[in-house]
Amino acid sequence: MQTYRHPGRSSVRRPRTLLAAGLVAGLLALSGCGASDSASDASTGDSKRALGTAERGAADAASGKAEQGAGGAPSQRKKSDALPSGTHVIRTATLAVEVKNVPKAAAVARSVAEGSGGLVANEETERVDDTHEMSHLVLRVPQGEYDAVLKELAGTGKLLSRTSSAKDVTDQVVDVESRIATQRASVARVRKLMERAGKLSDVVTLEGELSSRQASLESLLAQQASLEDRTSLATITLDLSEPETAAKDSDDDPGFLDALAGGWHAFVTVLLWLAMAVGAAAPFLVALAVLLLLWRLLRHRLPGRRKPRTPEAAGSSPAPPAS
Repeated sequence: MQTYRHPGRSSVRRPRTLLAAGLVAGLLALSGCGASDSASDASTGDSKRALGTAERGAADAASGKAEQGAGGAPSQRKKSDALPSGTHVIRTATLAVEVKNVPKAAAVARSVAEGSGGLVANEETERVDDTHEMSHLVLRVPQGEYDAVLKELAGTGKLLSRTSSAKDVTDQVVDVESRIATQRASVARVRKLMERAGKLSDVVTLEGELSSRQASLESLLAQQASLEDRTSLATITLDLSEPETAAKDSDDDPGFLDALAGGWHAFVTVLLWLAMAVGAAAPFLVALAVLLLLWRLLRHRLPGRRKPRTPEAAGSSPAPPAS
């Protein structure tokens, strides 16, 4: 017995089967794309992390090499980094040293200053009372050699006095640098305005403003140069002197010529004193001589000074004539 199949049912089932198969294939394709995308994202993230790790490792290695090349061992470099950086200090010192020979000591001081990388800013030497010399030197030495130079200069003779000072000007240096940057920006703005100005009055006004701001900028640059010079080089003032009473040698004993010169000096001195005494007494001597002369002239004319007549003189008088 044969079974009869209706032709319409089989034709309806085939499209449904094809549609289900298409949906399954689409889902599989979407899941595969999502998996591939997530895998690619994961691989990209991993590669970025690996690149960052490699870059950090290379940077650390480079910094380690730089530290070893610049400061030796890494531990030494860390110690140096612990020191304060960016500090600006002005150092000055004054030394007074007594030496046996001033010219030689001055030459040594010049050599020490120039050997440390510094210079001699000023030098004055004079001879006092034709017996000893004195020298005044102003030395400029690098900050790193300041203590060593001071120690060496103090050891050239007998140290009489020593004063030193240090002034921190870091805030002043930072302030000047900030003001310079601000002033430069201000000058640049005024120049841009001058380029855009169309009226003559505006140009004249901007030129005056530009001149004023440039003058302020130059003043700030001069302050910066002065601070840089004083903080990079320390100033040492050195006063050298010889003993006032030097020991005399045996060949400096006085001789015949010295004795003759001394005697002549004493003779001239006595004559001068006698002349002064005579000059002082001359008015009194003249007055006395005048009085003595007057007394001799007038003594015979005074009544009390006439001599009385004696009897012999009276009897021997001539007789009167006879009549």
